[in-house]
Amino acid sequence: MSFFNKVFASVGIGAATVDTKLEKDTYMPGETVKGVVAIRGGKVDQQVDEIYLNLNTTYLRESDDRKYSVNAVIDSFRLTTPFLIRVNESKDIPFTFDLPYDTPLSIGRSKVWISTGLEIKGGADPSDKDYLKVIPNPLMSSVFHAMDSLGFRLREADCEEVPRRLRGRLPFVQEFEFVPVSGPFRGRLDELEIVYFPSGTGTLDLMVQVDRRAQGLAGLFSEALGVDETNVRMMVSNADIPYMQQKLHSLIQQYS
Repeated sequence: MSFFNKVFASVGIGAATVDTKLEKDTYMPGETVKGVVAIRGGKVDQQVDEIYLNLNTTYLRESDDRKYSVNAVIDSFRLTTPFLIRVNESKDIPFTFDLPYDTPLSIGRSKVWISTGLEIKGGADPSDKDYLKVIPNPLMSSVFHAMDSLGFRLREADCEEVPRRLRGRLPFVQEFEFVPVSGPFRGRLDELEIVYFPSGTGTLDLMVQVDRRAQGLAGLFSEALGVDETNVRMMVSNADIPYMQQKLHSLIQQYS
């Protein structure tokens, strides 16, 4: 029977299982994630070479005028050195890690999840998947609130691949696309896109793309040639939170 148990375990039947339990499921970028990886031995002793956590998301890549979704690993964490998990043995392995500041927010189609894996010598590697809800920190929230107060509505949020010069350490950025539905910029702009480049120092680098609405013949030519868009970067900090609406209004006014 032992021989058959080993054969079955090698293809995942009766093998060790893994279950990751998070302290909570909602985090802000930069916050410490805490949890436990619970491992339960199977019907045979198995050598676990490694336990790892991958923080994952998806982004859109364009090729041949077609966009498709690609998985990306935001960060990886190795939890243990090799050990033996015995028959029906239970092990709880606690972990902590800081959620990277450039983790996408769980807005629109953007999803973030932790995948937990065990590398087992001579066997099928069990895995587990747990979704996180990533919410904006106070500085990011102040930008969203300011845009709302200025009459903009968030239309879309997506992670998209961009050229190296426009991104940080990851091959994509998360774009937030706003449209003016009321307020001073309705009728003056088609849309406005914002990309966050956060850091751990209480500052936020914003890249803002202002898409002006075509007005008159010159405006129509500009729109056709794609020169009706302006990209501008602005640094804001926690000290700017009370004045965020005024700062964004001044920036948008300058380029609209």
